[in-house]
Amino acid sequence: MTTLITVLVVLAFLAVLYVFYRMQAKHYKFSTRVFAALGVGIVLGGIIQFAFGTQDKVTTQAMEWISIVGNGYVAFLQMLVIPLVFVSIVGAFTKMKESKQVGKISFTVLATLLGTTAIAALVGIGTTLLFGLQGAKFTEGTAETARIAELATRQETVENLSIPQQILSFIPKNVFADFAGTRPTSTIGVVIFAAFVGIAYLGIKRKAPKEAEFFANLIDSLYKITMRIVTLVLRLTPYGVLALMTNVVATSDFDAILNLGKFVFASYTALIIVMLVHLVILMAVKVNPVNYLKKSFPVLSFAFTSRSSAGAMPLNIETQTKALGVDDATANFAASFGMSIGQNGCAGVYPAMLATIVAPTVGINVFSLEFILMLVAIVTISSFGVAGVGGGATFASLIVLGAMNLPVAIVGLVISVEPLIDMARTAVNVSDSMVAGIVTSSRINELDRDVLNDSNLVIEENA
Repeated sequence: MTTLITVLVVLAFLAVLYVFYRMQAKHYKFSTRVFAALGVGIVLGGIIQFAFGTQDKVTTQAMEWISIVGNGYVAFLQMLVIPLVFVSIVGAFTKMKESKQVGKISFTVLATLLGTTAIAALVGIGTTLLFGLQGAKFTEGTAETARIAELATRQETVENLSIPQQILSFIPKNVFADFAGTRPTSTIGVVIFAAFVGIAYLGIKRKAPKEAEFFANLIDSLYKITMRIVTLVLRLTPYGVLALMTNVVATSDFDAILNLGKFVFASYTALIIVMLVHLVILMAVKVNPVNYLKKSFPVLSFAFTSRSSAGAMPLNIETQTKALGVDDATANFAASFGMSIGQNGCAGVYPAMLATIVAPTVGINVFSLEFILMLVAIVTISSFGVAGVGGGATFASLIVLGAMNLPVAIVGLVISVEPLIDMARTAVNVSDSMVAGIVTSSRINELDRDVLNDSNLVIEENA
């Protein structure tokens, strides 16, 4: 009987998938389909939990089959991270008008990303103290216990590294291993290698322009092919979001979520404050924040629902260049670096909040200037190499907590609300990369303000 009911649940899910397929065939807007998938996934997951509970065999078996769609979608996104980073950064060099701009562009992008990450860490600390979460204790259930055991294994890769050793670990010793993603910091390794390739291209461009032109055309072809693959994967987004949300809601312990409600509210408050900081920075370079929000809404909403900075990257670049007036080279730099460096939500706010929550349990005064400055510094440095697809916040938190000699169990205790917070974190991450692009393009006097101020230029993903 259990097997029959499981089959019926899976068939019902497949029927819903077919409805979304028909919506795509009838050319419903991409954002409409994604948000519809988010809502339907929540409802479907709620029905499954209400009917069978979180631990029932029907729920467990059905989610194993439904996870093929959700986890498969995430796996495809992870597949794209390294190729996207490489071709985008090298492509930024080949699209650069003047080689002397490379230093100013890279410095400004990095300074903006890391500066806002430091601010995000301060916001995370301040919000935690404002809500009185320092020293808070959260309920540990079965899922949390399993997660803590898993984290203990993951932490072994970072727990014995000092800050200088962490910085050294960013350097790629074997670039082919990094292309295979064998290290936690493989992404930043590819970033560094791609930068070397780009700089080498600029040198060849001066000495052997014919060979440089051939290489530029090759990279342009690779870029277009990669982006086409991305488009094919993005078409799966509504199905992936539907499956992921169904799984999350069907298997979530709502009592645990209610227990963590204050933490969720504090997290969203911190992330909203960071978004406001982004708007203030844009105002400093004479960009209308309302206009920015209108033009960035499609890519931010996609990032929110998909929880993937990598998946949002093509739309991010297109929005910067065609709607916000950012030059091609800067947009590629900002989007690529922003996917792996200085993510304000995942590598800024989140680790800072967890560290501030757990610090009093080991006798640390979280109001001390020494603790705050040390935490901000470690968060900023550790923000290098955070992957743009799920799990980046966990890895960043493990590094920060390990460097501060703080217990990592807190990361496992908030597992039940992780997806809920991750949606907003991802949107903030993507916003930060676009802000970095606008600020940098403005600094090198390449920002097309006619495009920026044209309210009709809004990019909508038509996947």
